[in-house]
Formats: sequence, structure tokens, C-alpha cells
Amino acid sequence: MERTTCCVVGGGPAGMVLGLLLARAGVEVTVLEKHEDFLHDFRGDTVHPATLQLLDELGLGDRFARLPQTRITDVVLPDGTGGVRRIGDFGALRRWGVRHPYVAIVPQWNLLDLLADAARAEPGFRLEMGTAATALIHEGGRVTGVRYRAVGPGGDEVEGELRADLTVACNGRHSVLPAAAGLTTTEFDVPFDTWWFRLSRRDGEQVGELTRRPGRGRFAIVIPREGYFQIGYVARKGTDSGLRARGIDAFRRDVAELLPEYADRVAELVSMDDVKLLDVRLGRLRRWHVEGLLCIGDAAHAMSPVGGVGINLAVQDAVATATVLTERLRRGAVRGNDLARIRRRRLPSLLLVQALQRIMHADLAAPLKSGRPAGPPGWIMRAAQWAPFLRTAAVYLIGVGLRPERAPASARRGVTAEDRFAA
Repeated sequence: MERTTCCVVGGGPAGMVLGLLLARAGVEVTVLEKHEDFLHDFRGDTVHPATLQLLDELGLGDRFARLPQTRITDVVLPDGTGGVRRIGDFGALRRWGVRHPYVAIVPQWNLLDLLADAARAEPGFRLEMGTAATALIHEGGRVTGVRYRAVGPGGDEVEGELRADLTVACNGRHSVLPAAAGLTTTEFDVPFDTWWFRLSRRDGEQVGELTRRPGRGRFAIVIPREGYFQIGYVARKGTDSGLRARGIDAFRRDVAELLPEYADRVAELVSMDDVKLLDVRLGRLRRWHVEGLLCIGDAAHAMSPVGGVGINLAVQDAVATATVLTERLRRGAVRGNDLARIRRRRLPSLLLVQALQRIMHADLAAPLKSGRPAGPPGWIMRAAQWAPFLRTAAVYLIGVGLRPERAPASARRGVTAEDRFAA
């Protein structure tokens, strides 16, 4: 029987940040990641200003800056006359004292490798790749660890148990652990799904802008990346089977109609296997914990891709968890009341972001369901155009958040006097 102080299930951004913070504070922590590597396309790749600030505080900012990345400073939408209007300007955050006034688009595997390398330098950290938590262990009315399935040295599957004073589920919205603990979810209606694919990017093409292009019953989101464009094709929920039945030629025609400037490269989509479905969900657990188990990130609250805030919120959850629980874990005295504090601390930010996402969903629902042009919500565009303060407030909420979390003192490395004062 294996044992650790804290078992973190899920090696995504939240899990790796939490593992690093706890290990630097001297807490023994084991992270279980079901995949054998971090190389997976179309995971959340947006790193927001609050997360960039955190990386600085952890002494990792310079290493992150050397990763291949695209920096988004503007969000623009079509104005209905063939032009575009800016509705978001991250550069304006400089006036609010934000050190990194942009969103960095970086392959998630690069971010995770950076965090994993930093965490491995700590003696109390262990990362088990290819290890999936399959069930909870309950003893004496509390969760005392997990059962797992892993790939053995010979390639065969092996099963085992890992006991822990605290188990933290941050393994995504498909995690089996919340249901296994009897935690229930509030789900909200989402009118659309998103299909991700990539098209090549030529020299000199559009850098620093995230754009949306309207179409009849659908629209496209264009995200500039290093060497290519990541395209999100957004259409009515539940239409994936019909879309795939139409075939790749019909899909290419749809893309060329939405994005005529890229029509010369739609042949790069060889088959519908190049088009990856994101089943968009929006919801949250009514409670995030039972005795011995805490859920954070997407395991506690599934986020829409609107605003790209999922990683930032999950990382903020992880920082709050380390801030509140480190001393308790050192003493082996984590109780349900301590775990409940995490939800109370993070809930206001979550409620506000999800409320804004639901407003955006409602604006999109009618045209997507009726087949009318799915352009930008008119009142949002007008408000952003005529009230610059609202434009800045919106990007502050998305990029920094209602309550940005700062790295605990025990985890900071190479911080400046400014950092120490702010903390």
C-alpha cells in the first residue's frame, strides 16, 4: 500500500500548479496523470495575465517567456459593414498596474512540462504518468485515497491503491470522482458546440488579434498561433453527427464561406478526423468537497470556452487551495470546514464569470437555432464601443479576475520587493 500526504488527481494546469506549490512548502504530494505524456491538441492554451503574474512569483516567468507563444492584445468583432470593431483591449490593463497586459497562447504541454520540471526539483514531489484514478477509497466516513490503474513496465495494466490525508480532484469535467463521492451538479443550457481545427498561417498574417466571423447559423473564431491559425467552428449543439455525415468537402465549403481569406488552404483539412469536437458544457458542483476529498478546476465547475477563462480559474483555485490548506496538511489536520473555505473563497469569481457566459450564450442561442446570421450581440458591441471603461473592466475580469490569488510565501522564488509588498 502506497501513501502520500496529498494525492492530486489530474496533471493539468491546476494539478501541476497545486503540486508545485505544496511541494515547495514541504508537503509530500503525488500527482496522478492518466495520459503517458502531455502532448494533446486543442486543450486550453490561453495563459491569462493573472497566471503570468503567478509564474513571475514562482520564479518561472523568464522560462515561460522563452516558450514559443503568441500574445493576444485585442479582441475584435465584425461591425456588419465589412469592417471590425475592437471590443477588448488587454493593453489597457497597464493603467491598472497589470504587469502582463496580454493573453499568451502557448501549447499547454509546454506549460505543463515547465511546471513539472520545477516541481521535480522538490524532494516531496512525485508525478505518476499513465496512471488513472478509477475509484475512491472510503474509510471511517471519509475519503482516504484512490484506487488507480496504471501502465506497468512491460506495457501491461496494473492496479493499485494510494492512501492520502487529502485527495484533490482536478482531472477535468469528465472526472468520475465527484459522482463517486455523491457530489451533485447544477447544469446550465448551452446552445452550441465547438469544432477545433488548424490552418496554416503565412508570414505577416494577423498577429495579436482574436477575431470572430459570423455566418448563417454558425460562426468562426480565429486564434493566431505560432505557425498556424487555430479555428473554432461554432454551431448548434447536437449537430456533430450530421456535420460528419456531410463529409469533409461540405465542411471545407462552410469554412471557405465563413473565412474567405483562408479559402486557398481549406484543402489542408484531409478528413473529418482533423476536426475535433468540444462538447461545450457549463455547470458547477453544489458542494466541492466531502471529508478527505476536494474538487477544483473543471472537476468542480465546467466552463464554456467563451473568454478562454478555464485555465485561469482552475489555476486560481489551485493557488487558493495551497494558501488555505498548506499548514493544515503539514499538521495532518485537514477537515471538511477547511475544504469548504476553498469554495467560499472562489465562488464569487466563478458566479460572475459563469453569469457573463450565460448572457453570451443567450445572445447566441436564437440565431444558432434558427439558422440566422450568428454575428456578435449588438448591445455588447455598442456598450464596448461607447463605454471604454466597460471594455477595460471586461478584459480585467477575464484576464485578472474578481479576486486574483497570489503565490504563498513558501512557494515564491526570486521575487522582487514589489512582489513582496503586493503579497
